[in-house]
Amino acid sequence: MEKVTEGIYNIGVNDREITLFEGQYEVEKGMAYNSYVILDEQVVVMDTVDPRATEEWLKNLDEALGSRKVDYLVIQHMEPDHGGSIMRLSERFPDMKLVGNAKTFQMVQQFFDITLGDKIVTVKEGDTLPVGKHTLQFFMAPMVHWPEVMVTYEQTDKVLFSADGFGKFGTRDADEDWTCEARRYYINICGKYGMQVQALLKKAAALEIETICPLHGPVLSENLEYYINKYQIWSSYEPEDEGVLIACASIHGHTMRAAEKMKEILERKGAKKVVIADLTRDDIHEAVEDAFRYSHLVLAAASYDAGVFPPMEDFLNRLKAKNYQKRTVGIIENGSWAPTAARSMKALLEGAKALTFAETVVTIKSALKAENISQLEALASELLNI
Repeated sequence: MEKVTEGIYNIGVNDREITLFEGQYEVEKGMAYNSYVILDEQVVVMDTVDPRATEEWLKNLDEALGSRKVDYLVIQHMEPDHGGSIMRLSERFPDMKLVGNAKTFQMVQQFFDITLGDKIVTVKEGDTLPVGKHTLQFFMAPMVHWPEVMVTYEQTDKVLFSADGFGKFGTRDADEDWTCEARRYYINICGKYGMQVQALLKKAAALEIETICPLHGPVLSENLEYYINKYQIWSSYEPEDEGVLIACASIHGHTMRAAEKMKEILERKGAKKVVIADLTRDDIHEAVEDAFRYSHLVLAAASYDAGVFPPMEDFLNRLKAKNYQKRTVGIIENGSWAPTAARSMKALLEGAKALTFAETVVTIKSALKAENISQLEALASELLNI
């Protein structure tokens, strides 16, 4: 149990056993499932936790409650890593009211065999719930990143309970940079919904916020402008850093050698930062993260079955699904008899917003040769506007 403010405690659980979040994201340093309790004239629990952590969470809750009971459970997000223990809490406190919006309760009944009856308190945009000295105000956040999501502002202590917003991979006490794992979390989970995140940030801008309590990762109480600015950048799809990601899908190594040569040339010509992602071996979600982080993207791939090597196809499909835009893109293709990768890569990104493709396309036939070096030089100069 961790104190947030006087009367507000984090009773969440650090899951150090999980290695794959949502069945796809590698979490080397585990995952935090945050849940909060407000101890006032009435007791409020803010969200539950993943069923993996129910027993430890209930122990934390018992420690906070003493002999008291829970009056309200506020359900901000129904995804199972937050709503998965609703039934256990309802069974323990049968008189407890469930607070949510209309979409929340549709999902409650989809997930659980439960009779809601008069147990529910349905709230709308701006509604308040006084529970003593604390007053909760609710703001709808549809599609950040599920349709029923809402956030809650506690008016007295100026705390924003931000649902999945401002969350990150890793336990609360993970010794790592917040920005890196928060970026990977945001881009891969919420990245598609930048417009909706922007709408929520506008609502938050009208509030005086001193503490942000997300459902994943640490509570944020210092330098909040930094975190909010990161969300402004990420949700507006603007590049965070000037630099180049070279995303490479190589079969036998020849395309990777071209990618490595491209990195050498870009650095020699003054590129601030150049990173290579090996799409056949590296974490695909980190590659997606870096594609959004940097201002320029170079796609280097082998042709395959009259298209493009599948690891590149997977990568580009993920970029498009997350609303990739506002970047400059260069292309390097390889093909021993009929190079098709360039055409296929451009087709996969068709419809993506505000992408600028470099006119220079580098075509390698099997292995990198002297004539390709001049093509790489030309592409690098075009990307760097020199």
